[in-house]
Amino acid sequence: MDFGFTTAAYVVAAVLFILSLGGLSGQESAKRAVWYGVVGMALAVFATLIGPGAGLWWLSIILIAAGAVLGVIVAKRVQMTEMPQLVAAMHSLVGLAAVFVGYNAHIEIGRVSAAFAEAGVPFPLGPEMEAAAMSQAVAEQFRGFAAIVAHKTQAEINVLRLELFLGVFIGAVTFTGSVVAYGKLAGKVTSAATKLPGGHILNATAAVVSVLCLFWYFGTGGIFPLVLMTVLALFIGYHLIMGIGGADMPVVVSMLNSYSGWAAAAIGFSLSNDLLIVVGALVGSSGAILSYIMCKAMNRSFISVILGGFGGSQGPAAEVEGEQVAIDADGVAQALDEADSVVIVPGYGMAVAQAQNNVAELTRRLRAQGKEVRFAIHPVAGRLPGHMNVLLAEAKVPYDIVLEMEEINDDFPDTDVVIVIGSNDIVNPAAQDDPNSPIAGMPVLEVWKAKNVFVSKRGQGTGYSGIENPLFFKDNTRMFYGDAKKSLDDLLQKVA
Repeated sequence: MDFGFTTAAYVVAAVLFILSLGGLSGQESAKRAVWYGVVGMALAVFATLIGPGAGLWWLSIILIAAGAVLGVIVAKRVQMTEMPQLVAAMHSLVGLAAVFVGYNAHIEIGRVSAAFAEAGVPFPLGPEMEAAAMSQAVAEQFRGFAAIVAHKTQAEINVLRLELFLGVFIGAVTFTGSVVAYGKLAGKVTSAATKLPGGHILNATAAVVSVLCLFWYFGTGGIFPLVLMTVLALFIGYHLIMGIGGADMPVVVSMLNSYSGWAAAAIGFSLSNDLLIVVGALVGSSGAILSYIMCKAMNRSFISVILGGFGGSQGPAAEVEGEQVAIDADGVAQALDEADSVVIVPGYGMAVAQAQNNVAELTRRLRAQGKEVRFAIHPVAGRLPGHMNVLLAEAKVPYDIVLEMEEINDDFPDTDVVIVIGSNDIVNPAAQDDPNSPIAGMPVLEVWKAKNVFVSKRGQGTGYSGIENPLFFKDNTRMFYGDAKKSLDDLLQKVA
């Protein structure tokens, strides 16, 4: 097949990816959007395998088959509660791929340059001397990416070096940042914001030295400045994400998604692959836009998120006075029986307990009694953007009663009962009342304004972020202790 077919296939694949991304914005079109993505990726892989520079067929087929098998195994084993960790892990692989591709491009430049020097042909070639100076013997020994490098001019080689340098830098930051994010989300690394002595100065110094390495690399073309920059970028990724607290991890996942997209785009520029450039730009820009939207929802500075400078307390948090008052399933059932309007606020605790189906069944029974039941979704509920929406869709909760924070926040004063299931920070009044709280200024669901609030929670702990919640101590709040699934099982026996 010629290059024309590959280009056409890439264009079709890019269109399918765009349709896929657009379709994921709605529950009704999401399944179709996933298939757009699947077909687009299959077409892209096929076009790459039979396109210019194709080779090592057996190795390619073995690697693709191995990746497919691993993908199926992971998809079957990973629970919805582990999706944030899985996404972070996948981001790390994209970053690592960018690093490998960048180093491969550097090696290929050196290999082509050495071959030209051995043949006595100047490299890189100037455009006016290419036809006369390049011997056929030298040209024929290269194929694939090396053949592209062999025909580049000095200016084009400089651009390639810039592209691979940026690709390695972004990829390395993405790799270690994603690994740390995985550790925080999986509970293997402390969720508290942790920085080394010097904090931002260390990050800034590493960034400045990385820029100096770029000029060093341009001047010498040697591998040492590239290796030094890689080490510094790996440190920056690690230190940036370690400096972000657990309450802000949903934004971190979105931000790393953006980083992985730009890393893929950098790979595309280095390989002269238009599809990678388009897909990387789609992922990078959409991730950046989502991060910005989430930052607004949390009243955070977008720049401070990028620099890993948020998530910490500005002073001693206000002490919470009072005690948490417990209630049993009978008490909750009685309140629901007397209520006309009910709002359910799902959180990560619902995902851990896999209680979404119980929640859906409770919703069906209450609506069958003529009660108004709605769901309130905070933009950063759970540990992954859209996490709660996916769980509710999986449980067949009607999409039209699932409302965003801006759509429902003003309705809480007229709500009879609010049931909070496994949420903490997104319903924490300290965000409005305590300027020293780590989530001060963050818009939250104002559930405490409802007549009655029932909080389904395992125990009296502070949760993943470690932030105390005054909601649990308010007079109109009752704590419905226990595993969310079991608690709802008990409640469903009381609700006809």
